[in-house]
Amino acid sequence: MQLNCDLGESYGSWNNGHDAAVMPYIDQASIACGFHAGDPLTMRNTLAIAAKYDVAIGAHPAYPDIVGFGRRSMALSRDEIITCLHYQVSALEGMAQSQGLALAYVKPHGALYHDMMAQEDVRAAVFDAMASHHQPLALILQSTQRIDSHREEAKLAGIKVLFEAFADRCYADNGGLVHRSQPGALLDRERMLAQVQQLQQDSTITSLSGQRIALQVDTLCVHGDNPEGVKSIAAIRALVDAD
Repeated sequence: MQLNCDLGESYGSWNNGHDAAVMPYIDQASIACGFHAGDPLTMRNTLAIAAKYDVAIGAHPAYPDIVGFGRRSMALSRDEIITCLHYQVSALEGMAQSQGLALAYVKPHGALYHDMMAQEDVRAAVFDAMASHHQPLALILQSTQRIDSHREEAKLAGIKVLFEAFADRCYADNGGLVHRSQPGALLDRERMLAQVQQLQQDSTITSLSGQRIALQVDTLCVHGDNPEGVKSIAAIRALVDAD
């Protein structure tokens, strides 16, 4: 199981996240591309830190929603979703190439990510964007009870997918995430580490109501703008590496 983090989410004079503190402990850095956060200088600097620690680089595209940090759904057409993704991925890809680096994957951000998981038409548009990109890149999806159908959809689209779980988020009984507005949605350190250990030991998580849910996981996410997750990143790394 790999460890990934959403990074590069500062913008101008607004500083968000702890990229330098997190980078030594992760395998994959999902870097904002300018539509929800991230500006050219932030992108360049985050790429340089990733290179220093030999961390795989991923694009973290979003709906065009800087004011809402990409956490508000937008009714974009199929073509708008495809071109928004191509635009953002290409921006980070070009910045990476200027440093002799290459992208490895794409992980949609915020509302786009959740809409992709919940709405077949949005997911199809994201898959089409990935399939029509000029080079193959893996796509990160949330691991859910529908993993087999999502894997089959990806196979038909001709794209590689990686399935992720979340170290610092609470799960609902349906295998989705408890909405951030709800109490208990963000886990404290104790519950976070317990969830990571449970995933590592038997590939399950325990939902908010106490139900045990099996998850197939390729990569585990810690949010870079979650102070509790950042403080716990070394301990999470140790659990991920444990036999």
